[in-house]
Amino acid sequence: MSCIPMGYSGSEDDLQIVLNVDNNGVRMMEMDVGGGVHEDDDKKSFLPLKLTLKMAAFSMVSVIAVLIIACTAGVRATGTGSTFSDENPIRQVVSDGLRELETSVLNVIGQTRHALTFARFAHRFGKRYETADEMKQRYSTFVESLEMIRSHNKKGLSYTLGVNEFADMTWEEFSKQKLGAAQHCSATKKGNHKLTDAVLPLTQDWRKTGIVTPVKNQGSCGSCWTFSTTGALEAAYAQAYGKSVSLSEQQLVDCAGDFNNYGCNGGLPSQAYEYIKYNGGLDSEEAYPYTGKDGVCKYSPENSAVQVIDAVNITMGAEDELKHAVGVVRPVSVAFQVIANFRLYSDGVYTSDNCGSDPMDVNHAVVAVGYGEENGVPYWLIKNSWGADWGLNGYFKMEMGKNMCGVATCASYPIVA
Repeated sequence: MSCIPMGYSGSEDDLQIVLNVDNNGVRMMEMDVGGGVHEDDDKKSFLPLKLTLKMAAFSMVSVIAVLIIACTAGVRATGTGSTFSDENPIRQVVSDGLRELETSVLNVIGQTRHALTFARFAHRFGKRYETADEMKQRYSTFVESLEMIRSHNKKGLSYTLGVNEFADMTWEEFSKQKLGAAQHCSATKKGNHKLTDAVLPLTQDWRKTGIVTPVKNQGSCGSCWTFSTTGALEAAYAQAYGKSVSLSEQQLVDCAGDFNNYGCNGGLPSQAYEYIKYNGGLDSEEAYPYTGKDGVCKYSPENSAVQVIDAVNITMGAEDELKHAVGVVRPVSVAFQVIANFRLYSDGVYTSDNCGSDPMDVNHAVVAVGYGEENGVPYWLIKNSWGADWGLNGYFKMEMGKNMCGVATCASYPIVA
């Protein structure tokens, strides 16, 4: 069992004590007086047991005694008739390998303030560091991420940041692995989407209709544009034919270069749709699986799972057109500019004064699958390609009405045969 306070926000006279306890007794104790949000705010990994006591109410000895009794009782409960399931986060914290990793981190980093937090992070996301120097560098970056998270979340803005698998990656490293080079969205300067008199729903979420396929993970390849393409295509196919299909991103990485796409270095969904249209089809994921690397084209017409008749482009920056398309047509491929703090997005409606909205600013393609309003702020509901552990189970919300970060700058959707 682990008694680990998380997500804590206290006043300067609050005393916070962290006890890591297992069936063998107390293993580690940390104390933190004041200091704001505790760093262990990865709510997906660790179950909080928050014990905040006023300094004036208890002596130091009394506080420690209370916590040891509370945690020991929890240990006894887990050993005799515990109702915790095997998936319980407390058991995950002390799962196989964590103690060894904690020891390794403490040997390299020392008993610094964030060392055990870093060890739990590394264990949670399966991190492996080859050398002590690499571990020190990753730890330093991780601490910088914690400071960014703490500083941002204290502001009480419309969205929060949190620890995720990218917390030990520098911005330069992250952008190289996840983002494509800026692409000029010439196809959307003058769109061909036709507005109709259809009444838009107040909110939309195409996931509820069953046409949105599960979130995928692009890995360490700047192929987001291919996942945006397949995400919108898979939805269009399911809408048209009433059945689901998983389409090949790797075919687009390997084969769509003649249409101004660059594999792991970026591309655009509008240009990918043109490739599929003139190529005659796109293979299934099963027939042409994803490798996350640039490769030689292996397209097989007999494995083609979908054909594209045409692509419909949203006029550059026209959020009214985009809302109409997402509201009454189906999910739409969009692109926007990712800046440094977005990689640590956790919840809420993302907004920023620091991102651009010009065609050469956008660097990441995704799929708009709906829209809504949260705490008075209208938003786009968007499917990402960084895995289901990121953000809101792989999704995020982006403020609507300001062409935030260029979300309506490079938008298009396919028409399937």
